[in-house]
Amino acid sequence: MRFIITFFALFFALPAAALDLDAPFENIDGGKLRLSDWQGQPVLVVNTASRCGYTNQYAALQELYETYKDRGLVVVAVPSDDFKQELSDNASVKEFCEVQYGITLPMTGITPVRGKNAHPFYRSVAREAGFEPNWNFNKVLIGPDGKVAATYGSPVRPMSQRMTGDIENLLN
Repeated sequence: MRFIITFFALFFALPAAALDLDAPFENIDGGKLRLSDWQGQPVLVVNTASRCGYTNQYAALQELYETYKDRGLVVVAVPSDDFKQELSDNASVKEFCEVQYGITLPMTGITPVRGKNAHPFYRSVAREAGFEPNWNFNKVLIGPDGKVAATYGSPVRPMSQRMTGDIENLLN
């Protein structure tokens, strides 16, 4: 009897929810950007804003990207106005980030990251990991296996030992 129950459980079990890495983001440079473009690599996805107390983290995100990009890390900034602290349009955000912080890492256009209008990637993170950004500069680290490896709140600095340790573990 136990065999039959186990068989039924395995045969009819629904697959685990997966991250939606294929849903396209608008690329701030034009065109589309998909997280699946970096399949097999660790990807740090950060919801950002240009007028926030954490905005200075852009410099550390760029440093993190430059430190680890040759080893495979991708850092993606996702500007969002969900907390009413973003500039009015993509061109303004792009100019601000380039001029103020020398940003060269991939960036999306302004994108909702929470609630019913959230981008499908963020909705899938909420389902899989129970994590929804509660402020700007929340971070989601995706492992090379395409699963959430870690999440971080705004106060966690990109170059902190905690974050770089997690990244190093994924790169080794």
